[in-house]
Amino acid sequence: MSVSAVAVDAAVCAPLPVLGRDVTVPLVTGGEVSYAALDYAASAPALQRVWDDVAAYAPYYGSVHRGAGYLSQLSTDLFENSRTVVAEFLGCREDDQVVFTRSTTDSLNLLAAALPAGCEVFVFETEHHASLLPWRDARVTYLNAPRTPDEAVQTLERALADRDPYGPALVCVTGASNVTGELWPVRELAAAAHAHGARIVLDAAQLAPHHPVSIGELDVDWVAFSGHKLYAPFGSGVLAGRSDWLREAEPYLAGGGASRKVARRPKEAGGGVDVEWHESAARHEAGSPNVIGVYSIAAACKALTEAGFDQLVAREQYLIAKVREGLAEVPAVRVLSLFGDDAPRVGVISFVVDGWNSSHFAAALSAEYGIGVRDGLFCAHPLVRTLLGSEPDEPGACGAPEAAPGEKSLNAIRVSFGAGTPDEHVERFVRAVKELVSDGARWNYRTEDGRCVPDTSAAA
Repeated sequence: MSVSAVAVDAAVCAPLPVLGRDVTVPLVTGGEVSYAALDYAASAPALQRVWDDVAAYAPYYGSVHRGAGYLSQLSTDLFENSRTVVAEFLGCREDDQVVFTRSTTDSLNLLAAALPAGCEVFVFETEHHASLLPWRDARVTYLNAPRTPDEAVQTLERALADRDPYGPALVCVTGASNVTGELWPVRELAAAAHAHGARIVLDAAQLAPHHPVSIGELDVDWVAFSGHKLYAPFGSGVLAGRSDWLREAEPYLAGGGASRKVARRPKEAGGGVDVEWHESAARHEAGSPNVIGVYSIAAACKALTEAGFDQLVAREQYLIAKVREGLAEVPAVRVLSLFGDDAPRVGVISFVVDGWNSSHFAAALSAEYGIGVRDGLFCAHPLVRTLLGSEPDEPGACGAPEAAPGEKSLNAIRVSFGAGTPDEHVERFVRAVKELVSDGARWNYRTEDGRCVPDTSAAA
């Protein structure tokens, strides 16, 4: 889709105010410039609305659950109301649970710990490590990277058809790739999973900040996401969905809050303690919860809902078109993709540049233009290696990562943006890419602790 095709829609939605929009950073070439935060896929800046809501609550902070004091009661109400807000944001079903965790990674590890005995797990090699790695204690089938959405569904159907039809099974899939930004056919994959008696968990870390996510409409069994990618800092995450496996599992953490009743056994009965665990979400929320982190997620859910996803999506598509059209004008740039140029996507774009090591290119964007992007393999090593194939970065270049014996050095550059990104940031990025490719870096760089950094001893 071209910029002109979405410009009219985008004009009705200005960037949402975020923290850091007025921060300036120094350039190695002299002077300062406003920081262009284009690494939303790693951590999005906090919405100003979220920060204001948290600041308003902070003087009233108190311990939650079981506290008799006014602030404890207020904080408990706020904590549990946040659970309701998140459930509404995700379109949860009546009997679904919302469990607060530390992150998407923590959520999926919680679910992995709750799998019933003998559960088979099916996961594409294209997943983020948060989705790829938690299933070590289960029987795991890793599925090859598909090249079309239809192929993804067909690959899953073939794998599920070969499984034990009577045992439990779980499919784990991303909603939007953290490498290519491409949307996955979640509803179709869920239908395939259920047709073969399997359940499905959606990693919505990259989807929820950009698109509405409804458990009911997508017909998934669980959704996991992180607050820090949803414009809500403070280290909280969510696992929401079916309660039965969670209710039947041992608590994720043993401790106060998860237990309903604890009693000593008499010596003649062997000693020790008997524990009765909660069956609600509290079963997996032992310890003092991150109240401010949870509240920040709820505040972000409200802010995004009130802003309207239709307008947010329209504006993001406008920015995506700007970036993709600009990169297409640079022959040395190759954008990474599984499903092709026409695949729907969120504001996450990864690419490589002929003649440049990606770490060197990212360092120059930062030091000479004040632009923050990400370089490397993005905690999705199998996917990035599949997309890059045998194409190496320049051997011995600044910041080139060490390769394993027999492998070539591979990494890429990722630019990502969202609801708080102004036009100028993506315009500066496109201009910087063109200038670096045509004119080269204006400064010398060296490798330090495995990263490419400006050599401040002398200019290029």
